[in-house]
Amino acid sequence: MPASNRSYSKLTKQALILMGQQIKLARKKRKMSEHDLAERAGIARSTLQKIEMGAPQIDIGFVFEAAILTGVPLFEPETTSLAPQIERIKDRLALMPTYIRKPKREVKDDF
Repeated sequence: MPASNRSYSKLTKQALILMGQQIKLARKKRKMSEHDLAERAGIARSTLQKIEMGAPQIDIGFVFEAAILTGVPLFEPETTSLAPQIERIKDRLALMPTYIRKPKREVKDDF
């Protein structure tokens, strides 16, 4: 399915717009032009403009990079490393099943 036909939930759309607006606000507070931030993030200016508008088709890595470069917190304020959280999640995932399988359907052939 082409990305243009993809539908997103209302909450997803709002989250993308919020993140984009936070990046835009932080960029302006830091007195950075669109060109400056795009260059630092290694993306085209048009891509940055789409991020700031909340376009859902943009690679999440680009959004995170723009957020980090402008100081927008992603998960916890004042976080310099997410390594502790990653380790906690890895520990929790280790307790979960490796594979998730759908339950087998029982064939009912008693007519």
